[in-house]
Amino acid sequence: MTLPTATLGRTGLQATRLGYGAMELRGPRAWGRPVTDDEARTVLNTVLDSGVNLIDTSPDYGDAEEHIGRWISHRRDEFILSSKCGCPLAADGDPRTLPPHVHTRANVRACVEQSLRRMRTDHLDILMVHMSPSAGVLRAEDTIAEMLALRDEGAIRFTGMSGDLPHLPEQIAMGVFDVFLLPYSALDRSHEELVTAAAAAGAGTIARGSVARPLVAPPEVLPEPIRRPLADRHARLAAARLDELADGASKMELLLRFILSHRDLHSVIVGSTRAAHVRANAAAAQKGPLPAEVYAALRDRLSVIMSD
Repeated sequence: MTLPTATLGRTGLQATRLGYGAMELRGPRAWGRPVTDDEARTVLNTVLDSGVNLIDTSPDYGDAEEHIGRWISHRRDEFILSSKCGCPLAADGDPRTLPPHVHTRANVRACVEQSLRRMRTDHLDILMVHMSPSAGVLRAEDTIAEMLALRDEGAIRFTGMSGDLPHLPEQIAMGVFDVFLLPYSALDRSHEELVTAAAAAGAGTIARGSVARPLVAPPEVLPEPIRRPLADRHARLAAARLDELADGASKMELLLRFILSHRDLHSVIVGSTRAAHVRANAAAAQKGPLPAEVYAALRDRLSVIMSD
């Protein structure tokens, strides 16, 4: 399958407009459901076989990096690989017991070295700063200098920020990040104009937390501060009666194509542990943005639901 692509800003990387978010492979160590080796192998190879060429992960995502290294490192030339830095590292590797994120030079380097080992590769295409620290923190910790040193050494190719409000505007203004990963969905358009701002600054733009999570009720095992907003979005989506606009398409397709209708968004990452979901998402992405009238109707309906 040939998927539509977009240039990730000044990186020049040609990324498929649909990417894969590996957080769903995290397993029970990071509040996820159990994922067998067979499931991980199947879904990761299905991602690449479906034409998706952007994979996003993080040291925080439990078993995800090990799965990537074990099952698709031999296909490394087929995909753009993005991971994070600033993440806590510990001998037991259990994300539920680790200390807060730290963006020191030493920890940035340690994250990258661990990710390269886990994923059996000699470089990351994009290294994202995780958890959206302020510009002041980045300067105080000399985070950017270490990222640039790693770039000069060939361990990473481009710098990125997994950012959100309130610090995203100042992160864009710094002019040092080649790619931004930011929250954007039909149910949360609070960062909509910042997608445009990042693209106008020459950066690549990738949406996260966009589609799958609102479609299912969040599991009770999630920490309450995470579970509560997800449950609220799920309830609001159920009240939107999207079937009236779908014309036979699934809600997943409708929401995915809504996101792809943003003219300044280059890609969107969607995670799953099921090969059938990956293939369905790829088929939806292949259709591209929604027709203008459907996009406008969906936007209006969700605006009313989200303002209640």
